[in-house]
Amino acid sequence: MKTSLNEEVLGGLSERLIKAHHALIQRYPEEQWGRRPVHTVYGGAHLFTAEAARKLGKLALRAMDDHAPDFALLSRAIHLAGSDDRRVAIYDRIRAKLRAEPVEDYRIDFEDGYGVRPPDEEDRHAKIAAAEVAKGIAIGSLPPFLGIRIKPLTEELWARSVRTLDLFFTSLCSTTRGAVPANFVVTLPKITVPEQVEALAAVLDELEPALGIAKGTIKIELMIETPQALFDADGRVPLRKLVLAAGGRCSGAHLGAYDFTAALGIAANEQRLSHPVCDFARDIMLSALAGSGIALSDGATNVLPVPIHKPSAGPLSEAERSENREAVHTAWRLHYHDVRRALSRGLYQGWDLHPAQLVTRYAALYDFFLGGLHDAALRLRRLVEGAAKATLVGSVFDDAATGQGLLNYFLRAIACGALTEEEAQARSGLTLAELRGRSFSAIASGRAAPATI
Repeated sequence: MKTSLNEEVLGGLSERLIKAHHALIQRYPEEQWGRRPVHTVYGGAHLFTAEAARKLGKLALRAMDDHAPDFALLSRAIHLAGSDDRRVAIYDRIRAKLRAEPVEDYRIDFEDGYGVRPPDEEDRHAKIAAAEVAKGIAIGSLPPFLGIRIKPLTEELWARSVRTLDLFFTSLCSTTRGAVPANFVVTLPKITVPEQVEALAAVLDELEPALGIAKGTIKIELMIETPQALFDADGRVPLRKLVLAAGGRCSGAHLGAYDFTAALGIAANEQRLSHPVCDFARDIMLSALAGSGIALSDGATNVLPVPIHKPSAGPLSEAERSENREAVHTAWRLHYHDVRRALSRGLYQGWDLHPAQLVTRYAALYDFFLGGLHDAALRLRRLVEGAAKATLVGSVFDDAATGQGLLNYFLRAIACGALTEEEAQARSGLTLAELRGRSFSAIASGRAAPATI
């Protein structure tokens, strides 16, 4: 059949496209859908103990007992809609989660949650925190994800930050013989230039072999909380440069809403997680790092669910108890709204600063996943059925991205406790092996009908 285009020219163009596509894949690898935490709990390094996660769970359950002893009261507090059966299910799953695994990720904080202290005091706390981590490894009490946040790598604080890092890991490894908890990260705050990330990566490159830690074990988490982290001096978005500066260690990028809004000159009484400039920052982070494999996290709600009256000589009056409950409920409503808002914008992780916030973290997550479960299950079943009718040869299945997104919905719901594997299996129509395989492409290929010749 006669054609007009030169085959040699087409071959050269094809070769260029193949090279470009391969280069793109290197920069945007296929998403690795291992487990990711739904939150990061921050606590001052001076307060950390091996039992911190368990203690926070007990305090969260006590907050429920005191301020939401049944599903109806919690539902009214946070304006949780839906049938009684669904609201009861959410309430019961929150309590089960708080008993079994209240904290998914914990950050031992040597920055804002710790403050500036005398050098010998921070030295001592770095060693104590390491000893508590070692104890947690031994007794199995640590959360699935863990890390420390150091001070910024500015000219003024560089030496202090690196010394704390060195003391912590040296003390830890002297007890554990080089063992570091799984999924351990170092969080770098107030980044303004890629060289700060490069410097941290270089320090870790030196520390790991010196302490017998496998190369690349310790990951880096970026705090995006300065205008310079979103736009460099030339007006370009440097987020990809910051990730690359970590030398393959970067695992996440977290929005620091309050430092960011303060840096933009926004008045303190207007600084909030839902401020439009925070939405702007989130959208840039999502767009710049989509497909990179970097986990993104929202910031914290800084209005805490704390009672305003404390018992003193005698018991609280009925009016004081009522005011306490209203104060907690008001803070719970705000936190619940912030978490739901982040979920709707594609951010599945955020910060928690108080044990009672764990209640509304999981309430928002479970409401989000259970609320969309019917539609997600129906769409996924249809896509899987469509794949089963396709052929492996001569057939293009172009819904892989949609299918993977729906599969991820179920995987995230299972990971946070919104669904059991058995429930996800029943609703999605997938086998347990398919769910655990975490790949829609593999499911589609496995279910496609063999080609007929």
